[in-house]
Amino acid sequence: MDGLSERAALCGIETEFWDAFGQHRAVEPAVLARFLEALGTAVPQVEWPLPRTIVLRGNCERRIALPASVRRLHWEIFSDHVIAEGEADAPFLTLPPDLPMGVFRLRASVTEGEPLTEDSTLILSPQQAYQGSSHAPERMWALAVQLYAVRSRRNWRHGDFSDLAALIDLAADCGASGIGLNPLHALFDDRADETSPYFPSSRLFLNPLYIDVEMVPEFPGVEAAGLRPLIDQLRNTELVDYERVAAAKMRALRLSFDAFRQGGRAERHESFDRFRHAQGDRLLRFACFEVLRRRHPGPWWNWPAEWRRHDDVALAELRRSDRAAVELFEFVQWIAHEQLDRCRERARARGMPIGLYLDIAVGVRSDGFDAWCDQDAVIAGMAVGAPPDMLNTRGQDWGLAGFNPVSLDRKQLAPFRQMLLASMRYAGAIRLDHVLGLQRLYMIPHGMSPQHGAYIRFPFEPLLAVAALSSVEQRCIVIGEDLGTVPENFRETLADWGLWSYQVMMFERTGQGDFVPPERYRRNALVSFNTHDLPTFVGWRDHRDLATKHALGIDPGESSEQRHRAVEALRRALGQQGDQAIAYPGVARHLAEAPSRLLVISLEDVLGVAEQVNLPGTMNEHPNWRHRLPLPLDDFRAHDGLRTIADLMRSAGRSFTDR
Repeated sequence: MDGLSERAALCGIETEFWDAFGQHRAVEPAVLARFLEALGTAVPQVEWPLPRTIVLRGNCERRIALPASVRRLHWEIFSDHVIAEGEADAPFLTLPPDLPMGVFRLRASVTEGEPLTEDSTLILSPQQAYQGSSHAPERMWALAVQLYAVRSRRNWRHGDFSDLAALIDLAADCGASGIGLNPLHALFDDRADETSPYFPSSRLFLNPLYIDVEMVPEFPGVEAAGLRPLIDQLRNTELVDYERVAAAKMRALRLSFDAFRQGGRAERHESFDRFRHAQGDRLLRFACFEVLRRRHPGPWWNWPAEWRRHDDVALAELRRSDRAAVELFEFVQWIAHEQLDRCRERARARGMPIGLYLDIAVGVRSDGFDAWCDQDAVIAGMAVGAPPDMLNTRGQDWGLAGFNPVSLDRKQLAPFRQMLLASMRYAGAIRLDHVLGLQRLYMIPHGMSPQHGAYIRFPFEPLLAVAALSSVEQRCIVIGEDLGTVPENFRETLADWGLWSYQVMMFERTGQGDFVPPERYRRNALVSFNTHDLPTFVGWRDHRDLATKHALGIDPGESSEQRHRAVEALRRALGQQGDQAIAYPGVARHLAEAPSRLLVISLEDVLGVAEQVNLPGTMNEHPNWRHRLPLPLDDFRAHDGLRTIADLMRSAGRSFTDR
């Protein structure tokens, strides 16, 4: 191994791998050099007797082996203060048994021989992630919805948190344990062509387009705001018109903020101040970033030099000099938090065992807030993606920035934990998109094709420990999207840590093409027919997705004859349960019989939607993330399909209201 490859290997970069075609690939030296430059680290030179990160799990014996070269240590465990200290003699450092769970620093000093003091990260984690309330049914179901797509007679043609509150009541009345949602992360809301909820500016803040502005106490009303003509235009659109929705909502929120500043009630100002205090400096940084990106076109690395990195002193001065401009975005985040938190409380009041089930994107846009605010925490100049495989022979570049594993280690995994807590605070369950990224991610240097990427390893066990710790603290189930080809023993490791798996019926087929019987599904798993990146049930059954791809010149990866055989295989599978028609209720009945803890039912499938939510590999060729549901929310209760699903779930013992 040459010097470059050796340095890369020591930094967790895989210098070679086997691709999906069974070919051995050696990563080119130029690519390795780009990775090393992006990681921004030198190979550690000091040999330290303890691991840099130590995980102690559950009720295990809290002993850490010492190397033969160390005979005696003085140690301290601390976070913001020392919580324990003592002396250790070889061969073990034994910690007190009554230490609390958490992430700490372990400072150890060699007291014999050459003096040396270093810190390690110490994670004291539960044995497993939270597994759900003991009062919940053994098997549950949830109703999944793309919230922006909800059509109601009162919203502004973009679903909002008031619609979500109504959906919570509807789902609870149907016996569903939760509502599954697309990511609610903050996007660049003023860029209408960048609508994907999986392309966030920040996974720490919320998308203001989900605010129901008419529920903001300071909003003067549609007529007083002069918004009636624009809202009437929006209500005549069939697809979500993000540009005009954003314009209308931001105008309304600015008017609300002006009214708040000039005459808001004292208790409202006190509540706002409490929110700002709880959010700390991060909220100020986010608000300043929103101001700065509107003033300086282009990505933040092309901004004036004084703003390319956040400086808290400079940002505090910006808030003083441009208080109204900055405080507006703090106000907007406060309103979004208030409304989403009320939804969380509504689900709890209805007794829903899960409540909100939120999705967390695998990365962030490189020119967004998270990448600007904590530049050491992400790998600059790299995009998350996938190497070439059978379905994407040129590979995939998702355009997302991923965490820097070296920085995660140095920062005690704080960026990962903050990301989890930002969603867990509202949710009873979260889904980690592309959970394989906890072990390794395929990354591509900017300007190179996906064929010229490499895998970089992440601190897998520490990340699992932090996920389990956060899960137990927040009483939030963690589901890992583990679709596709996974490394050996990966799923077994997730299961051992209590993370639930993710099984999609479309992919659960035998080698002969038959759909596997329900009893073959895993217990600790979420099951569904499809995902947002796959055809709806009707679209799949009727070959709609194949026709759409052919019309766009995209290779669908499947022939019409193969799809016909798959549909016939589904007919056979449903026929074993007595269902003669190939219809979605039969699919729901099939999945309801599985031992899996959670079954997710998509509203698009209940309502018979044929168009796919998102068609991977397209941008403007297909109206991704723009389709609205065909039926108003106000009419859902009278919909025969939803009543049928609720009855099926009740008969299968999945309804929480029957306990």
